[in-house]
Amino acid sequence: MRQKKKSPDFVLFLIVMSLLSLGVVMVFSASEYSTMVNYNDSFHYFKQQLAWALLGLVAMFIMVRYDYWRLKRYILPIIIIAFVLLVMVLIPGIGREVNDARRWIDLGLLRFAPAELVKLCIIIFTAYGLSQQKGRINNFNGILPYLIVMVLAAGLILLQPDLGTAMSLACIVLIMLFAAGARMAHLGSMAVAGIVAIGFAIALEPYRMRRFLAFLDPWADPLDTGFHTIQGLYAIGSGGLFGLGLGQSKQKFLYLPENHTDFIFAIIGEELGFIGASLVILLFALFIWRGLKIAVTSTDPFASLLATGITAWVGIQAVINIGGVTGSLPVTGITLPFISYGGTSLLLTMIGVGVLLNISRFTAAR
Repeated sequence: MRQKKKSPDFVLFLIVMSLLSLGVVMVFSASEYSTMVNYNDSFHYFKQQLAWALLGLVAMFIMVRYDYWRLKRYILPIIIIAFVLLVMVLIPGIGREVNDARRWIDLGLLRFAPAELVKLCIIIFTAYGLSQQKGRINNFNGILPYLIVMVLAAGLILLQPDLGTAMSLACIVLIMLFAAGARMAHLGSMAVAGIVAIGFAIALEPYRMRRFLAFLDPWADPLDTGFHTIQGLYAIGSGGLFGLGLGQSKQKFLYLPENHTDFIFAIIGEELGFIGASLVILLFALFIWRGLKIAVTSTDPFASLLATGITAWVGIQAVINIGGVTGSLPVTGITLPFISYGGTSLLLTMIGVGVLLNISRFTAAR
């Protein structure tokens, strides 16, 4: 039996609003020069990000009011839609190719990234399925269907190609399996198999191998594969303790590529310094804490696993993005949740947050 409805988790709401507000401000600060050069409008990306942020807030509040329990009714359509979209994006004429990657469906007024929706779909599907397994989680056959769905989805995403998103999806599912009580021997063997698969994926694509080697030593090729990492480190290093000041970045003057998307954390470090960058990391750590608390205190297995998946989704993306910008992990093209420029990514993340806040209304304790 579910608990009586309460107010949504206010601390989580404040965390999300802080990250979202910072994101809108930093997208403007990071992109004002490049958009003036390219679009003759320094507010170009800012206006789009603000519009998506407002739309995301509306979607979040709708999902806060929409009982998460009803999502169970749409499990089959959800998973079918996810795979249809993953196939459609690979079809020439439907999927739009940018920088040798076919990751978007062009809808005219906007580009839609199906992989972002697929993450949420797989989380809902896996949470529902595992919550119905009861005592079969310890049996490998009990978790096999979710592994198959995850592998198929990750494989289609890898064809785009998008290794970073495929890896993050696999990590999310493994965390959900762990939360559901899967045996460590099974999880360990899957992790080893995943690492081997990633190794093959890197070795089979020359550009991935060059990117991996650039992670090991970016200064070996400072004008090509190591350029992003080096410029990002320059930005963070020049920020010092307190930063150069909001809007005072030097790297945004066409030195640092993708400064409003993948490398926006470097601009945060440059303008707001170590203190500002640390605050962002702290906010993500607090998000993970509140999300896991919601998962642990939920009395409904479906809700608990759903909260775990959504929390892992945001947390893993944050770790991969910040790790890539700081040179701690290879650069993968994963954006920073709530902060990086990107419409569909922001909208779907806010929908996920809305579901998480809805679940918090039925927890047993605060």
